[in-house]
Amino acid sequence: MSESQDALNSASQKDDEISLIDLLSVLLHYKKMIILTTLSVILITLILCIISLLLPSEKSFLPNEYTPEATMLINDSSSSQSSLSSALSSSGLGSLASLAGVNVPSGSSYSSLAGYLIQSTIIQDKVIDEYNLIERYKIKEYPYTSARKQLSKKLVSSFDEETGVFKIKFTDIDPVFAQQVINFTVDLLEQQFSKMGVDKNKLTKENLEENIQKSYQEILKLQKDIQKIEQSVSNVYSASGTQSIMMDATLTKMELQVQEQIYAQLKAQYESLKITMASEQPVFQILNYAEVPEQKSGPSRGKIMIIASFAAFFIAIFIAFLLNAIKNIKNDPEAMKKLKTKR
Repeated sequence: MSESQDALNSASQKDDEISLIDLLSVLLHYKKMIILTTLSVILITLILCIISLLLPSEKSFLPNEYTPEATMLINDSSSSQSSLSSALSSSGLGSLASLAGVNVPSGSSYSSLAGYLIQSTIIQDKVIDEYNLIERYKIKEYPYTSARKQLSKKLVSSFDEETGVFKIKFTDIDPVFAQQVINFTVDLLEQQFSKMGVDKNKLTKENLEENIQKSYQEILKLQKDIQKIEQSVSNVYSASGTQSIMMDATLTKMELQVQEQIYAQLKAQYESLKITMASEQPVFQILNYAEVPEQKSGPSRGKIMIIASFAAFFIAIFIAFLLNAIKNIKNDPEAMKKLKTKR
């Protein structure tokens, strides 16, 4: 048994060695074809890459692409489901999301809301109209739907949970245009967060600033009115007229005192709110606007050449084995007989 087993092992080993030699002989026989095919593809790819660099970006079949980036800080820790839901309801986004088939889960956060807004028609349509993307991308059928699809591929966002940094990127062959689109989108996103009333302290601060300014203007107006009234006393000679003017002056002074008290209270609230805001992190904060990128983000022509070289090499090897198989079939009478009978 052991002798027969050894014989079988030696025979199989011999068959393996013969098959390896056969494979190597095929490669050696077609080595010129393999080398020439690989070198030809490398040369053609190199020429195409050079031509793509020489042509203008709008005419090049492989133009350089640029991807500027803007960063924002989104504080999810201060958010809660109730506050987020109320913000969505007040802004009307909750119904829009439902109509679009997007449900707000129980674990929703402001970062996921920002990601949804970037891909929503609320922001996308404004970007499309602002930069006339329908004409820029030469869209003829279903203009807004097609433009949104194009924009969704180029305008992407990401969120880092550890740092709370939210990033927006936009890819285009024109670096200046890409930067403008990014910064416009960032401003739209900030406006949307403000409209939704997400950051209550920020809204309160804006309202206080507006009311303080109105109160200050009212104080100035009342002071001018008092001066006019006091100056008009010298032009009145009757006792009744003087008494009426003095009454008006007294009432105006009382109104001025009330306005000064209101102004003082508003200023106190404003200063207190500033201290509170300084100790708290806002929900949405722009860290960096996008800058015009100096380096391209793609395509990597070096990688393209490497991939093309390996692909050409393996395809040439496959063709070599295919040609060898066809040759063997032609030289095999039995195989040719089978093929003829099948016909």
